[in-house]
Amino acid sequence: MSEPEEDNSSLESGWLSSGGTGDDDPPTDADSRPANESGGLRAWLSRTARLLTGSAVRVTDYDPRRHGRLVSFDGLDGYEEIDRYWVDAPFTFISINYDADAQEHLYYVVEPELSDVERRLLDKLYEDIRDPLLYRDDVESNPEVALREELRERLEEYGVAIDEESFYRLFYYLYRSFQGYGKLDPLMYDPHIEDISCDGPGLPVFVYHDDYTDIETNVIYETDELNNFVIQLAQRSGRHISVSDPVLSTTLPDGSRIELALGEEVTPKGSAFTIRKYADEPFTPIDLLNYGTFDLRMLAYLWLAIENNRSLIFAGGTAAGKTTSMNAVSMFIPPRSKVLTIEDTRELSLYHDNWLSAVTREGMGEGDITMYDLLRSALRHRPEYIVVGEVRGEEAITLFQAMNTGHTTFSTMHADSVQTVINRLENEPINVPRPMVTSLDVLCVQVLGRSGDERVRRAKTLAEIEGIDQRTGELDYSNTYNWRATEDEFSESNSEMLEEIREERGWSQSDLLHEMRNRRRFLRYLQQEDITDYRRFTAMVNKYYADAEQVMDRIDNAGITLKD
Repeated sequence: MSEPEEDNSSLESGWLSSGGTGDDDPPTDADSRPANESGGLRAWLSRTARLLTGSAVRVTDYDPRRHGRLVSFDGLDGYEEIDRYWVDAPFTFISINYDADAQEHLYYVVEPELSDVERRLLDKLYEDIRDPLLYRDDVESNPEVALREELRERLEEYGVAIDEESFYRLFYYLYRSFQGYGKLDPLMYDPHIEDISCDGPGLPVFVYHDDYTDIETNVIYETDELNNFVIQLAQRSGRHISVSDPVLSTTLPDGSRIELALGEEVTPKGSAFTIRKYADEPFTPIDLLNYGTFDLRMLAYLWLAIENNRSLIFAGGTAAGKTTSMNAVSMFIPPRSKVLTIEDTRELSLYHDNWLSAVTREGMGEGDITMYDLLRSALRHRPEYIVVGEVRGEEAITLFQAMNTGHTTFSTMHADSVQTVINRLENEPINVPRPMVTSLDVLCVQVLGRSGDERVRRAKTLAEIEGIDQRTGELDYSNTYNWRATEDEFSESNSEMLEEIREERGWSQSDLLHEMRNRRRFLRYLQQEDITDYRRFTAMVNKYYADAEQVMDRIDNAGITLKD
């Protein structure tokens, strides 16, 4: 692959460019080796003998045309490289390799290589820089500049003469340690990764990649290293983990969800962790449309249901995308409606003016604040829409009481079918009385399935809760939309809920069909215009609420048509 022209502009005001250039291929130079490696340890140590007199370290901004390459990769024996991309240019790139015999991919992190002398110097710098950084006032506002200055000062005190490439390499590993996630840093920066899991020391870390699904990496932790890292993750989230309390579920400052296990008490292999990365930008209904999770008819149906205060539950297995879908369709909530969200860990993100977010609190020494407590408090805020991250216990009773008293509620559950959702709601530990379950209007069941060779997230069923069968006493429901896995298409049936909305709004059947068609055309227009930013999407939906006729005139002028 060709060498990239690395972007130097991002390094002029700082030394670490998270995300890199992105569009260019990482370097392939076999000649880019750590400086001073051939010079020998003795020559370098003789220069460090000037410790008492000090030395001036001059460092300029990195320029790929003037400085040597910081990273290189010649490939792996037995593997074919099929992809490579920057995650932190000019320091780190990812090489995706394929083993044809084992038919497996390998996710290979390529970072700057250090010489033996640089490693020893780095160990000393770790100890000597940590304390001064703690007492600097500018660390939070500009950590890169603060670390750069401390590194320069320490090197001058040591009297070490190094080239600028060595300075950059040392800086990278120090920054990675003090401000990042250590050897996990490249995986955390990679936008293609959704989940990161470590099952124990001495085992490769696995990731879920957008393009290559579950894939092994070359990142491996030793026992003590992993124990320390798990403790650091807990501390970074403001929580505590110990041998006496070895399991922790919490959230990192960036919103990523983490599950931690320390030692061998509950995980015999040793400490372990799983990180579900938080998306910087929440998905919109247009993203769900692009990914095929829903089709236009289903999104128009959900939009009309939300506007007309129907309550929804999104169910599915782990990583089926239920919370993502609930957050996305919540963008259909009419502007200025009062929205209150309640979560165990912060995941929901709305672009809504009248939105109050609440998060549970555990183990803070002042008493727990549970989801049940927050739900009871929420009703006193008189919200029009209540969005709950997940129901799994006594809070479900309060949620359904809110439905029965006229509040529109959305939530998620772990279940793989409509009947499983009903069974979970009606039995321990949730125990919602059957008559109260009938206040639920729409149930969406999502799956993480396969379409051809791809793993896909699909809305398997959109079902309507119709009431209690007078003959059998069982709960009645009907499937309005179903996913046919063989064709990867959605089928549609008659909707009682749409008929109810039609009567409430005083529409004729023609009016209802016209409104549904307009909303499908509106969504198709946003899809063709690639409006996937949640702020722009919400602004367009609000324009539709304010003046639908004007918006549809604009879409008519754009020539948007539908196949169905």
